[in-house]
Amino acid sequence: MRYPWNVTGGSTALRWLHASESVILFGPVGVGKTHVAQALGHLAVRQGANVRFAKTSRVLAELAGGHADRTWDKRMRELIRPDVLILDDFAMRQLSAAQADGLYELVSERQGRSLIITSNRAPSDWYPLFPNPVVAESLLDRLINTGHQVIMNGPSYRPNKRPRNPASKIDTPPIG
Repeated sequence: MRYPWNVTGGSTALRWLHASESVILFGPVGVGKTHVAQALGHLAVRQGANVRFAKTSRVLAELAGGHADRTWDKRMRELIRPDVLILDDFAMRQLSAAQADGLYELVSERQGRSLIITSNRAPSDWYPLFPNPVVAESLLDRLINTGHQVIMNGPSYRPNKRPRNPASKIDTPPIG
């Protein structure tokens, strides 16, 4: 498999970043999508890029708050500014019309700037989450056609983080 990043001789070439392309990491829960996204963001920072990481739900809430307090333009500028915006847990649930419109505006305004997106769903499964098929097609066309899609498959790493002996307990003083 050929990845949109390349590590050679100790120096990292992030072709996707220099070409203002995006990276879409998708696969089941626990396979390391967020970890890889953060590592790519870290590499971009080391090359002088400005990077912002956020859960997609948080970005949607931030934009909704901007409509409520009339700071939407300011909040949008803050999301457009970074060279790389990492949207974690994209397409987790059905979007409202306002959320879909906000995402459309964000992706449209970020044309020419890289995105890294993590999702538990394949991009082909994102369309039904949008209430307006025209907005979905326009937004997803911009994301998918300018993005390197990386399928991450395998078992979850999280069970490895479970305590080895769940029967052992920390001594606690008796109650009473």
